[in-house]
Amino acid sequence: MNLPDYPFTPQRFTVRPGIAMSYLDEGPPAVDGRASELVVMLHGNPSWSYYWRHLVAGLSDRYRCIVPDHVGMGLSDRPDDGGGTLPPAEPAAHAGTYDYTLQSRIDDLEALLCHAGVDDSTPVTLAVHDWGGMVGFGWALSHAAQVKRLVITNTAAFPLPAGKPMPWQLSLGRDSRIGGYLIRRFNLFAGGAAWFGTQRSLPKDVRDAYAGVYDGWREAISTLRFMQDIPLREGDRAWALLEEAGRRLPGFADRPAFIGWGLKDFVFDHHFLAGFKAALPQAEVHAFDDAGHYVLEDRHAVLVPAIRAFLDTHPP
Repeated sequence: MNLPDYPFTPQRFTVRPGIAMSYLDEGPPAVDGRASELVVMLHGNPSWSYYWRHLVAGLSDRYRCIVPDHVGMGLSDRPDDGGGTLPPAEPAAHAGTYDYTLQSRIDDLEALLCHAGVDDSTPVTLAVHDWGGMVGFGWALSHAAQVKRLVITNTAAFPLPAGKPMPWQLSLGRDSRIGGYLIRRFNLFAGGAAWFGTQRSLPKDVRDAYAGVYDGWREAISTLRFMQDIPLREGDRAWALLEEAGRRLPGFADRPAFIGWGLKDFVFDHHFLAGFKAALPQAEVHAFDDAGHYVLEDRHAVLVPAIRAFLDTHPP
């Protein structure tokens, strides 16, 4: 594929038997045994590590950037989960199956960081977007002391705020069998996000980079499974994790936090921004009326140097 502004060489790691995760590990080598400061960047649905490319380019001369593609996303493997029959022309690519749940994502992140030599004593800056917020703060439930700084972009780490209705576009995949079929058959979610996730019109090759990795029934599995795992109420599989993450979010108010937010996001809108501002009242907030869900696409020219300055000013 043509991947504009993505000059990186992804690495691969067998995160589970027969299932490989693709990830970036960019940054300077350790000097005199002292490692570079670590920034872990976690994408959501339906993006992949490509979302973080400008920030990686802007930080990796000084900071070590670890950026996974979640299983089923980006350049990672696409295991089946036994939840639907593959078309005859698309046999399963992997012998094992995978449980596409929030807990699986957290476990995968734990395994990747261990593989990358990140132990419990390593300071971590968490950078999150979309589902990356739930994955990152889910991981932080057992690693809170490691988390020294936060970079938060259009995401959630708490249940749907009061007054915020569930967007019908998400309900189409979460609650409708027909909608789910259409998403996998026609790549509707990733394709739609590439067109409507920004306020500026993305160049075609950038849209293709976002959505092209999900063309095909097998390729699009995770874009649907993420939607089906959205926790809305008690009894949903991810509910307990999300509720606990929301309860403990104010505990991170004592460390530096940077919030970059696109106010034209139809999902993670001002209701979610208000939730983060209430939990993290000292956060440095940059909110843009002219940016959408992919805020790092709309405003990377402003956000990347601002995040760099934030990190430089607040050492762990």
